[in-house]
Amino acid sequence: MKQKISIIVPVYNEAKSIPNIYKRLNTVTEKLTDYQWEYIFVNDGSSDESFSVLNELAEIDHKNKVLDLSRNFGKEIALTAGVHEAKNIDAIICIDADLQHPPELIPELIKKWNEGYEIVATIRTSIEKQPLLKRIGSKTFYWLMSKISGVKMESQTTDFRLYDKKVVDAFRRVTERERMFRGIMDWMGFKKVYIEFEAVARQEGEAGYSYSKLWQLALNSITSFSLWPLKLTGYLGILITLMSGFLLFWMLFSYFILSKLNYSPLAIVVVANTFLIGLVLMAIGLVALYVGNIHTEVINRPLYIVRERLNYSTTESNQIGKN
Repeated sequence: MKQKISIIVPVYNEAKSIPNIYKRLNTVTEKLTDYQWEYIFVNDGSSDESFSVLNELAEIDHKNKVLDLSRNFGKEIALTAGVHEAKNIDAIICIDADLQHPPELIPELIKKWNEGYEIVATIRTSIEKQPLLKRIGSKTFYWLMSKISGVKMESQTTDFRLYDKKVVDAFRRVTERERMFRGIMDWMGFKKVYIEFEAVARQEGEAGYSYSKLWQLALNSITSFSLWPLKLTGYLGILITLMSGFLLFWMLFSYFILSKLNYSPLAIVVVANTFLIGLVLMAIGLVALYVGNIHTEVINRPLYIVRERLNYSTTESNQIGKN
């Protein structure tokens, strides 16, 4: 019996790229005849003609399955939806629709999988026209995440990965809502190997992740993976309290004992209090992030809502959400 592999493709305003990614995927998978293939395109609330294009693909090829989400939930949730709704699989492969992830690398992913690796991840050695700010931000973010989470996260890793069924089953038990998809996959462990590739510039459209979305993802990831920001705030609070206390003591000692004071006592008190007030505000802001995440978790809303499914059988639709 052939092993079944699902290829999950998150889609957000990729109407022009979809035919190309489908064609290139077919060119690759048609040569890998030892496997049973299906494509799961997750339309993440696109505002262009992406769903219409996907609808046409679903009609001409029944291995094309489409999940049309009710709104834009974000790439992390779109990937999660694809994983949740891939049924009876032996492995999944996640790949972007913008063709920056080369489908031609899939045979190499499968080769490593057959060697016994349960996660086959990819690393971009370079990317055409990537802004310097994003390159620096990426390296800094993954360095910081590795330090505070205790989980090694390689810089320039991508969502272009193969996951074994064991990894998928473990991921389906993850319940947190504010999530970094590949960060959770890295946290779970399993036997992993990396493959390098050179990424080309986007062929069509614009990047789905703006700087504001990247910043939000970074904040969610840091607060989801570690209590380090709260601990750091506590350490800073102790340090500044000791420093301001010493400053206040020296001010009083100089004024009453040495009868020397170069600055107004009021000025020093105001500066010290300003530091303390700033620290308190920073602490409140960080606590608010954690409390906000807790609030989101306990509300218990569904991670996503599917408006429509294409090429899912009645049996498959009934299985949704049971894993």
